[in-house]
Amino acid sequence: MEAGGERGDPLPRLRRHLRQGAEPRALPLQPPLRGGGTAEECAAVEKKKKPSPRLNIHSAFWILASIAVTYYFDFLKSVKEAIQADSWWFVTGSCLLAACLSVAFYCIIYLEWYRGIEDYDVRYPILIPISTTTFIAAAIW
Repeated sequence: MEAGGERGDPLPRLRRHLRQGAEPRALPLQPPLRGGGTAEECAAVEKKKKPSPRLNIHSAFWILASIAVTYYFDFLKSVKEAIQADSWWFVTGSCLLAACLSVAFYCIIYLEWYRGIEDYDVRYPILIPISTTTFIAAAIW
């Protein structure tokens, strides 16, 4: 028995087409669109959708939860004691966290709100990895 015989295996037929110079049949890359519209029309409809509001119930919940956790665990008192202990790890982690937050505020406030650039991650692709790396380093430190 020979592997890839004439039993309906598509591989020998594909090889035969390629040797003869014929192009194999192209399979559609996308499923057919409903309603007979084109891909450009669907993209235009998706862009016209109104974005969700910045402050919704979900966002408000997480903001209030972070405030409650900060209060419950006496975070500010712990920070004050760490500063008084003159610990180098706390200063290093704070600087990394400040760098991360400054990149995030630059992206959100300046680029998106002030300049109106919604796709800042496409125009400035290095900003997101820098922010992520500094945040992870600050969390580890």
